[in-house]
Amino acid sequence: MGSGQTVAVFGAYGHTGRFVVAELVEHGFAPALVGRDADKLKALAHQTGLEARVVSVDDPDSLDRALAGAAAVINCAGPFASTTAPVIEAALRAAIPYLDVAAELEANIDTFADFADRAREAGAVIVPAMAFFGGLGDLLATAAMGEWTQADEAHIAYGLSSWHPTAGTRLSGAVSRERRGEQRMRFANGQWEYRTDAPPTLTWRFPEPMGPQPVIGEFTMADVVTVPSHLSIPDVTTYMTVQAVRDVAAPDTPAPAAADESGRSDQTFLIDAVVRSGGAERRAVARGQDIYAVTAPLVVEALHRVLTGRTRTVGVAAAGEIFDATDFLRALSPHITLELLP
Repeated sequence: MGSGQTVAVFGAYGHTGRFVVAELVEHGFAPALVGRDADKLKALAHQTGLEARVVSVDDPDSLDRALAGAAAVINCAGPFASTTAPVIEAALRAAIPYLDVAAELEANIDTFADFADRAREAGAVIVPAMAFFGGLGDLLATAAMGEWTQADEAHIAYGLSSWHPTAGTRLSGAVSRERRGEQRMRFANGQWEYRTDAPPTLTWRFPEPMGPQPVIGEFTMADVVTVPSHLSIPDVTTYMTVQAVRDVAAPDTPAPAAADESGRSDQTFLIDAVVRSGGAERRAVARGQDIYAVTAPLVVEALHRVLTGRTRTVGVAAAGEIFDATDFLRALSPHITLELLP
């Protein structure tokens, strides 16, 4: 797939970054290990035999050196509020595609707001949130839409068997809370709302065998940024199973533990994406294992499509806008099970 092309992976030694590096190697790319911690980079370089490049996000020259000779850059380094803009700027200077796995709402919103015009004018490709949160849900909602050009509402429900957060997830969450204060966000009537009341607890009827589960409604994830960025849907809501919310909120929940030789945890997921228009409803469902591990095939498949020109637009674009959503999802068949239900 990759024909030996160099791809800079910023945050290569993080939990998700390691999965991305392994996926790139498996598909014939040559990852360049990029990060801010020289000791962690050195250790990973020794383990993998790959080149390490130490950077500072506050030093544009070091970022330029890190991207030298790269065909693209994948940003896996959170908190993305600190890394997204500097790495995008470096990618624009290098005239190479940029993809990230950011699940931070504010970072995703900033990427669309701050870089859409410049990237479009430059003919550059910037794909934010190309990950489990943001990318996969967006692809499912887009596939569910089919030939519809608009819908009244979209609902994306996450059924996780558990959620053992990585250190990066905890740090990104803390940064988002610091920026947002006591407010929470939802997207309704075509705009963002900031609320101080508690989100509702509801029951979501997942497809069998999961069935009805208690969920936190308006548990707003990156999909709520990506979906309305290109689909004409004024109300977009995401939901999370109550047990997963308890896990990720508890300070003593341990980090993910490997359950197989690939490093995946035993966590399973089901994503139920529903779009509604008038009295009609369409649904796309994905099942798989380990929300962090599955990000790697998602972003590497996206990278390959960008580098081989299988894209539909330029600029800052969500997964469902820039790629053929149904074809993309089917290409992930070794990693997810897909159902499209009329």
